[in-house]
Amino acid sequence: MQNRTSYPPASTDEEDGVQEPEFKPLTREQAQQWRAAQPRESVWAVLGWQVLLALLATGLAWLLSGQASVVASVFYGAAAVVLPSAVMAWGLTSSALSRLFAGVAKASLAGFFLWEGVKVLLVVAMLWSAPRIVADLNWLALVAGLVVVLKAYWLELWFRARRSK
Repeated sequence: MQNRTSYPPASTDEEDGVQEPEFKPLTREQAQQWRAAQPRESVWAVLGWQVLLALLATGLAWLLSGQASVVASVFYGAAAVVLPSAVMAWGLTSSALSRLFAGVAKASLAGFFLWEGVKVLLVVAMLWSAPRIVADLNWLALVAGLVVVLKAYWLELWFRARRSK
């Protein structure tokens, strides 16, 4: 016969004096109303901001340095973010795999991790091959282009927050 010992929970509601309200699942109509009230953002919006920032960073590099190697390095750094993000966005929204897994939460999450892994591998491959592709590579300019384009996520979040107010 097994000895089953029950342990008290690590924390209880009585500790802080606040009772949690009873959980009630939403009805179908309530869930539809909730979804309608939520902002519908697209991964393509973030990609648009990334492309815009890539073009601005490349133009700024041209204006400030005038050197083709710096401009190419900034552009390649920006492309090392934009192209893998575009592949991931396509994979999550338009691929046959995304259509196959539509509506299945666990499969959709697995698909997200799959495409995130593909994105990371593409970024690493692009950065590894940068010295072979860009003549007179300027690593500082490449990293600057990469970082500027990565800030598109924050820029899109900031604009989304301003629109919702």
